[in-house]
Amino acid sequence: MAMILLVMGAGGAFKEVLVSAGIADYIAETTSGLNFSPLLLAWVIAALLPIALGSATVAVATAAGVAAPLVAATGASPELMVLATACGSTAFSHVNDPGFWLFKEYVNLSVGQALAVRRT
Repeated sequence: MAMILLVMGAGGAFKEVLVSAGIADYIAETTSGLNFSPLLLAWVIAALLPIALGSATVAVATAAGVAAPLVAATGASPELMVLATACGSTAFSHVNDPGFWLFKEYVNLSVGQALAVRRT
């Protein structure tokens, strides 16, 4: 349980670093003039973060902080933004994600079998 809390805390801390640095506002400001769905943008941000960070939990916490200004800037539904962010963070869950290894060990699969299940 302690490891889960530490990972979630790390995600929240990383989110705060990005928000304090102005990244979230910069993304909202830059994309406000584009004819681009804020839901799709939140999904893309959340989908790219687990590849870079290695954890879907950290990615969803970080992406939520980055995508939050998009709700105010675009008037998008907060509920749909939550769904887009959560779905995006698990889009590329692969061998670098602890959830992959947890699933693999819990179901007692080989790496190849777990990858085959993930692709379906």
